Amino acid sequence: MFERFTSEAREVVVGAQQQARDLRHDRVGTEHLLLSLLAQQGTLSATVLGRHGLSVSEVAADVLRFGSGQELDAEALTSLGIDLDAVRSSVEAAFGPGALDGPGARRGRSGHIPFTPRAKKVLELSLREALAMKSRSITDGHILLAVIREGEGLAAKVLHDRGVDLPAIREEVRLVLNS
Repeated sequence: MFERFTSEAREVVVGAQQQARDLRHDRVGTEHLLLSLLAQQGTLSATVLGRHGLSVSEVAADVLRFGSGQELDAEALTSLGIDLDAVRSSVEAAFGPGALDGPGARRGRSGHIPFTPRAKKVLELSLREALAMKSRSITDGHILLAVIREGEGLAAKVLHDRGVDLPAIREEVRLVLNS
């Protein structure tokens, strides 16, 4: 399937891996695909999403807020009188720096991070979007259409909570791809 991806679409997939790595996530989800679509300046997807008021920094903040659940855990532990910074310092003194960072962080800057089932579904849906439009290749626009079509992952939650007009985005992208 990846042989049908344009260079921009491939950059979105590689960029999603980097987004997950940068956020210290151990899986690539729909949210990382959305962040990567936004980060690919000058592409159809980044342009359309930008026109609808989305930016990488704002979406990344939403992903961190909605996606990790760690904020709630930290608040709960703090309310019990547990100092997380002291715990981290103690564990790192015993086991080395980064001992609590998880498998995604230990993988370093280049290791493969697996895709979640929803992210895989988005990539499959991008092929379906391209086929439905009689396109010979899969573009970043098809990936964006697939993120919208999937509709249940963290990317969909971020878009919904930001009040983004998904039918309008879908129509804008389809018009450009069909021209």
